[in-house]
Amino acid sequence: MMGDVEQQKVVSLDRGLFFVSYKSADDLASPPHVTVVPTQGHEGRMELILHPDATEPTLWEPNSGLMVRVNTPGTLQIQVQPMRPGGSRAATVRIEPIQSGRAPLAAQRERAAMYANVAMDGLKVLGHVAGRGDVVVAPNAWIAGPMAPSRIEGIALEWPGKPAGLDIRYAVQFANGQAGSGKMVPLGTYAGTRGRALPITGVVLEISGAEGFEFVAEATFLNAPTLRAVGKRVVLSGPTSREPLVGIRVGVNARAAPDNIVLPVKPARKPVGSGRVRVFRSRARQESSVG
Repeated sequence: MMGDVEQQKVVSLDRGLFFVSYKSADDLASPPHVTVVPTQGHEGRMELILHPDATEPTLWEPNSGLMVRVNTPGTLQIQVQPMRPGGSRAATVRIEPIQSGRAPLAAQRERAAMYANVAMDGLKVLGHVAGRGDVVVAPNAWIAGPMAPSRIEGIALEWPGKPAGLDIRYAVQFANGQAGSGKMVPLGTYAGTRGRALPITGVVLEISGAEGFEFVAEATFLNAPTLRAVGKRVVLSGPTSREPLVGIRVGVNARAAPDNIVLPVKPARKPVGSGRVRVFRSRARQESSVG
């Protein structure tokens, strides 16, 4: 319960970074001091960043301030106490969101494209094509394919410069349950046969570990439309799962997140308070007049 010598206000804050500024006081000779703390039970949702010389979250005079980093939406308590018994309790405290800014969309796309190109540097795809032998191509290039369909009997992925923490496995499937069908193998391992006229009827690609990467693959099976699939686990096969693979191309998408993320500040609910405490808020800033 609030006593005669203290005023307080509870302010709701969304996730973000905020500057709490003690702007002014009615009694400049003996200004009240302002203490800023999370409300009880919300201590784990936010952290206070103080001046290096400060030992507690108290603003002793106007033109002082501190930062609040809010990880999960919560409530902040602003307490105002007079400097001396019977002294003024009128103070204006402003809470302003600090936004990190966002790069122009074109620049984000350019960085994402550059990141993707760097990420796939060194990736090679091998396919054993009937009548031609081993064919090695760069990412997103066809082995056989719609314009030159030919039976593919095995595949392998090579990526010497693979990003750390990324794990890739793949498998090929044969008709009639031949030995090795569906067995997942690691990066750099050949999956399939050579010289046995044993066509592939399905391909499985899996990528895991580091976030932001996914396969993008296309495949052509005999007498079937070209199939395209994107994801961390890609399964390619014909309509009946028995059609021979006659074309494939494989790439890796690297989805680069923007360098800066702006989290909008929602208009907050009216804080709980009493006495002469008033709060004024707009989308751009939050201002408390406490007195």
